[in-house]
Amino acid sequence: MVDKLKQSGKISRKGPVVLLIMDGVGFGKYEDGDAVKQAMTKNLDKLFATCPWTKLKAHGTAVGLPTDADMGNSEVGHNAMGCGRVFAQGAKLVATSIETGAMFQGETWKKLVDNVKKTDGTLHFLGLLSDGNVHSHIKNLKDMIVEAKKEGVKKVRVHALLDGRDVDPTSALDYFDPFADFLKDLSADGTFDGQIASGGGRMVITMDRYNANWDMVRKGWETHVLGEGRQFASAHEAIETLRKETGAIDQDLPPFVVAKDGKPVGSVQDGDSFILFNFRGDRALEISKAFDAETLTEFDRKRHPKVEYAGMMEYDGDLHVPRQYLVNPPSIDRTMAEYLCASGVKQFSISETQKFGHVTYFFNGNKSGKFDESLEEYVEIPSDIVPFEQRPWMKCAEIADRVIKEVEEGKYQFIKLNFPNGDMVGHTGVFEAVVCSMEGMDLQIGRIREAVEKAGGVLLITADHGNADDMVEHKKDGSVAKDAAGEPKPKTSHSLNLVPFIVYDPCYNGEYSQDLREGLGISSVAATCMSMLGLVPPEDYDPCIVKF
Repeated sequence: MVDKLKQSGKISRKGPVVLLIMDGVGFGKYEDGDAVKQAMTKNLDKLFATCPWTKLKAHGTAVGLPTDADMGNSEVGHNAMGCGRVFAQGAKLVATSIETGAMFQGETWKKLVDNVKKTDGTLHFLGLLSDGNVHSHIKNLKDMIVEAKKEGVKKVRVHALLDGRDVDPTSALDYFDPFADFLKDLSADGTFDGQIASGGGRMVITMDRYNANWDMVRKGWETHVLGEGRQFASAHEAIETLRKETGAIDQDLPPFVVAKDGKPVGSVQDGDSFILFNFRGDRALEISKAFDAETLTEFDRKRHPKVEYAGMMEYDGDLHVPRQYLVNPPSIDRTMAEYLCASGVKQFSISETQKFGHVTYFFNGNKSGKFDESLEEYVEIPSDIVPFEQRPWMKCAEIADRVIKEVEEGKYQFIKLNFPNGDMVGHTGVFEAVVCSMEGMDLQIGRIREAVEKAGGVLLITADHGNADDMVEHKKDGSVAKDAAGEPKPKTSHSLNLVPFIVYDPCYNGEYSQDLREGLGISSVAATCMSMLGLVPPEDYDPCIVKF
């Protein structure tokens, strides 16, 4: 329980404070591939030309990741904005737990290892096979497999999802081939058997989020657990064949099963143990439910093996999903939403399905539900289930419609929204679609700005990380990397670029300096929102961006 915030007496506005998060929109370092600069964004351009603004850090240590070489992501970005401080996040927590050996001394690890030693079963690992360090890291997986063999586990099967979003879009074999060699070397002494058992693109199977498309999870279950699907002699053969047949990039590759003599090498059986080694929560909840739930209504599992299942982390601390996990998640307390509820501030949060959990669950410190039902309203606009490059405007108009309605009606003092376009379309690597997504979003920003002006409120515009600002691969010398056809090589991962923070305050009357602080991270957004609401932020929150 947090204390009520004091009134500052420094600022008061008739209308609401609106926090608008442009997901995946940063300041690009290169002209080539910067879809934000390429787009016609007259509304944003006018705001930059007439309003106070600054640049914020949204990656690396500024959002609790291990190093400044680590790209930010929507999960840690919204955590940072929502809690006003920097907490060590999943990637860092997991790496530390493995390096210190704490994970292997934990009750869950011991239970899963002891289980397969007792039953002579298989230890399965499922997750994203890359070093993107957003959802997972291949080094963590290797370290766990080495430890499992050391502790006497005889058989390991890896269900490897192709990334292509947090790493190069066609880099799968750069991970799969050396990893297959790694397993072969571990198995060479005859005391251990490690193999890749199944796979598929992360946007096709298993890694759905926010209950948007449970059919992805069904496909994953049938592929990884049941061993059903198209068979190949190896993951390498599967990836090369499916690429030639479909032309798909890694994230969109169809599922495959590795088999020998027509029999899957790694279907899941009673008595096995199973670890989901992804550490990020949003795309881990549904597959965890498929393993943990006694009854499942979302799809027919056909067979529900009795296994010891664990996630890398507890992906939902309120719902306690999954039941077993290897590393404790960051304990995020005293979030902005909780403080605003304690202070009687009415709040409205909205996005479409793809980012709804980010402005609610992640923003609230990985907490499901509301702090106060009487003071908060959450609205989810259902996302279209189509490739994002085919609908690059996504649901930004519908989100804006509802935000404008709430601004005009004046019921809420604080409104926050997320436009997913720059991130979700950015991940497709289709430059023209990303440009379109920016232009569609800009139109809605203009509409919201007008509504805020009429209501006498304040509009704060920022982002959680970069993406749309860096859409082609660059070499170390800054030149554009080309593909085999001589075309610019698409980049689908997040950028390490700074992100904007704009203050649009049509009723400004000298209450604060127009010269904003520099060098801060997005964790300072919380104190800034509180200050613009006329409240005094907690002393240990990161500094307000606006100088009062």
